Amino acid sequence: MKLTATDVAASIQKGVFKPHIYLTNVCLSYFQNAAGYVARKVFPIVPVPISSAHFYEFDKGDLARDNVARKPEFGRVSPGIYGKREKFYHCEVDQVITGIDQISTLDFQRTNAPAVIDPRRVKVRWVAEQMNIHLDRVWAGKYFNPASWTHVYTGVNTGTPGDSQFWCFDSANSDPVTFFSRLRNRMILSGLREPNKMVLGANAFVALTNNPSILERIKYQGSEANPANVTENVLAQLFGLDEIVVAKSVYNAAPYGAPDDIRFICDPNDALLTYTTSTPSIDEPSAGYTFTWDMLGNGQYTSVQQYLGEGGTHTEFIEGLLCTDPEITSADLGVFLRGAVSEGYAA
Repeated sequence: MKLTATDVAASIQKGVFKPHIYLTNVCLSYFQNAAGYVARKVFPIVPVPISSAHFYEFDKGDLARDNVARKPEFGRVSPGIYGKREKFYHCEVDQVITGIDQISTLDFQRTNAPAVIDPRRVKVRWVAEQMNIHLDRVWAGKYFNPASWTHVYTGVNTGTPGDSQFWCFDSANSDPVTFFSRLRNRMILSGLREPNKMVLGANAFVALTNNPSILERIKYQGSEANPANVTENVLAQLFGLDEIVVAKSVYNAAPYGAPDDIRFICDPNDALLTYTTSTPSIDEPSAGYTFTWDMLGNGQYTSVQQYLGEGGTHTEFIEGLLCTDPEITSADLGVFLRGAVSEGYAA
């Protein structure tokens, strides 16, 4: 039952009152800023009706070949040929579960505890946070990985960069604008599209915001009231891209009970340049697609549900389900930049 002011006063007089009063306007919750997650931002989400199926990919070499020839008199040219191949996706279900003890929650209900500490509310959000972290880790393992892409460049800070090397962004010799212009032309030759998006690791982004060549380009664009700042949007304009996403999501790599080991999910020293469509398309290539299946038939590939435990246990469970398959659909439309900052660089 809820304690009244009279009940509290009586308890104080008897010397048995132990205050457990919680502020309702502040609570320290280390849920991450949703803006730092990348899994839903870069590659289009493709809802699929079944968990596994094939899709077609046309041969880019055949599509780019000039098959038009001079018509011979009284004859005809040979028919042009272009091929296609089948690719495969397979969505699998991942799950997370947490529990609620119904008896222990009575204290919160009867003392009118603030909503921020309500076990059901907090644990639903915890499940959602877990799915966000897992999605980014799956995304990073597939896409933010040099093994996934045809073109991989490595940053150097000494000597002269070779064909598959570039100056680290924190190097005084680095000219990222010129470098990305060259990569744009190279992607056209390999994938028939110019890059339009880039994912930057946290350290790579900081290094670009302090790069002397970039600062020189924008130094006259500010004023005393509004100084020139290197933002994601400024970098996107300088590099001729539609969007730059900075990967800031983190996770705790330590097992339960061990000291925390907080790490960036995407390697903070790397970067990925890519071409991707804004929505799934049948007439456009894309470096990647994230196939999603609504395993429960409710139109959602992520789902949070609540159900009762066994009789007599006085427990409830909150379950999170997600079903995705991130696929590299064109390895030629991604350029991975490994070690974009010098070893030991600390942002």
